Amino acid sequence: MKKRVILIVLDSVGIGALPDAAKFGDAGAHTLGNIYAQRGGMEIQNLLSLGLGNIENSRLPAVSTPKAAFGRAAEKTFAKDTTCGHWEMAGIIMDTPFKTYPNGFPKELISQFEQKIGRGTLGNCVASGTVIIQELGDEHVRTGKPIVYTSADSVFQIAAHEEVIPLAELYRICEIARSMLVGENLVGRVIARPFLGSNGNYTRTENRRDYAIEPVAETILDRFASLGLKNISIGKIEDIFCHRNVGLVDHTKNNHDGIEATLKYVKQGDGDFIFTNLVDFDMLYGHRNDVEGYAKALEYFDARLPELIAALHAGDLVIITADHGCDPTYPGTDHTREYIPLLAFGPAWEGGVSLGTRATFADIAATVSEYLTGETWQKGTSFLNEMR
Repeated sequence: MKKRVILIVLDSVGIGALPDAAKFGDAGAHTLGNIYAQRGGMEIQNLLSLGLGNIENSRLPAVSTPKAAFGRAAEKTFAKDTTCGHWEMAGIIMDTPFKTYPNGFPKELISQFEQKIGRGTLGNCVASGTVIIQELGDEHVRTGKPIVYTSADSVFQIAAHEEVIPLAELYRICEIARSMLVGENLVGRVIARPFLGSNGNYTRTENRRDYAIEPVAETILDRFASLGLKNISIGKIEDIFCHRNVGLVDHTKNNHDGIEATLKYVKQGDGDFIFTNLVDFDMLYGHRNDVEGYAKALEYFDARLPELIAALHAGDLVIITADHGCDPTYPGTDHTREYIPLLAFGPAWEGGVSLGTRATFADIAATVSEYLTGETWQKGTSFLNEMR
């Protein structure tokens, strides 16, 4: 029987504030629970049947016989960004998280950046990406200066109108920023944020591109590649891991396409490790405080779950999780420091097992590694035996 793992990250679908959330300004955040309460419920019966509501402090309805092993995990790395979250679930716990810039970037750094790209810049502040392009879009179109901004996360974001700064040039500018943001200015990701529109009515396009740094230690992707196992990376996984040992890449840009791609590879029996990120929850709804949109995205994923379950092969293990929170009901538009849900299931498991609260996202790496290779991962604790 071929063993295979399908790891699906519902980007930002947190399940309650971590004990240290107040240090991030996130006390009381609860992405799933607050959406469910404010919306007055969600049609997510398939997720609930797996045991999503049985997770401690889920604030969702529990079922008597969950079909999956269920639990939650805390983030060991002192962070709440996409890169740290994904790296930790892939086996890296960072001692020193990436640097953040709550007051914008140093003037000297911006000045050097402007010299290197041959243009001035606008912004250099903490901002919502959808808001700042409305505020500065007209000036950007008039001057050709890219908009630079950040958030509570370790990101250097560059927004530009595709008809003012073509994509190829925007990507080149981002590569220059990436080369600069190392050492004492180490930033997790540089993000290209192209948009279109006119006269204060601008809309971001799906031509976003992320520029990460290479993982600072070995990941399960690296280990599997070295053993000849086939990795398949769907969505922005390739960017998060800086294209290192990501295997076959299907860079989908939204949830629908990410689900379609995952289903295709699952049905075909492809790959040994399928790693999928579904970005819409975070990008389109969490950061925009769109409770209704977020709820509908969860309902859409839930509606597609039966297709995934029906497509599974005998040796498949599915893990559904998240990488951080982004509570759309919470003040501000940034990520929130939260537990992530864990739902693990497959044809070989009966479900109904509580995995409790895991000490680190790296328990996912340990579990996946043990299942596919029989080896113990250097970080985290596998929950495979608990599932059995």
